[in-house]
Amino acid sequence: MNGTRQSRGLYVWPQARPVPDQNLHLLIAAAGSGRRMEADANKLLLNLAGRPVLAWTLDAAFAAAAIHWIGLVGQAVDRVAIEALLPAEPSKPVVWVQGGDTRQASVACGLAALPPQARHVLIHDGARCLVEPALIDRCAAALQQGRAVVAATPVTDTIKVVDADGRITATPDRAMLWAAQTPQGFPVEQLKQAHGRARQEDLAVTDDAALFEALGWPVQVVASSPANLKLTTPFDLRVAELLLRQRGTG
Repeated sequence: MNGTRQSRGLYVWPQARPVPDQNLHLLIAAAGSGRRMEADANKLLLNLAGRPVLAWTLDAAFAAAAIHWIGLVGQAVDRVAIEALLPAEPSKPVVWVQGGDTRQASVACGLAALPPQARHVLIHDGARCLVEPALIDRCAAALQQGRAVVAATPVTDTIKVVDADGRITATPDRAMLWAAQTPQGFPVEQLKQAHGRARQEDLAVTDDAALFEALGWPVQVVASSPANLKLTTPFDLRVAELLLRQRGTG
């Protein structure tokens, strides 16, 4: 699929029409590893209920009313396969972004690719393919009220802190624990500042909310469902297929 060349080597797919509100943007991290999935390729291209995993994620992104621009952050080796998942006439602008060596670096690449007018950005892991459009919209609404937000669900298991020798050292109060998910949303300029500080201080994190936390900036949770799971292992694929069947979409 041939796109229109833009600055910084980006491409916008044909038929992607500009929209009046340019302030709500979504970056989808699409460089999934297949190691723990026991696959030799990007896990987002594995079959889930007859379609690639990422196709389900894209369905939700296109259906979310709040999203007006989508950036797909991935690796060059997967580009052709990912392009093939897009509709012939996308209802929203879709831009390909070449990712980095880590998720953190890839998000930084996505931030650099945002249009100059972008004020708020949601970041979503492509492997959370069961995300519902309503959750994306709720995160967007909270974000546009000036809050940095993280979709999350209360922890139901008792969590143990364990040392290097396998000994339990603490049992945190479960009432205070939430499992972080995506989407995560931030004011664009603040998130760019956070990534800049991370590079200066050689700070490595597993999600963008942790950058805000490290800098003492507040982040608020948006209640989500455990069904918004991240596909990491073959077991997760089986669970996701069952959930899709329950929804009547698998």
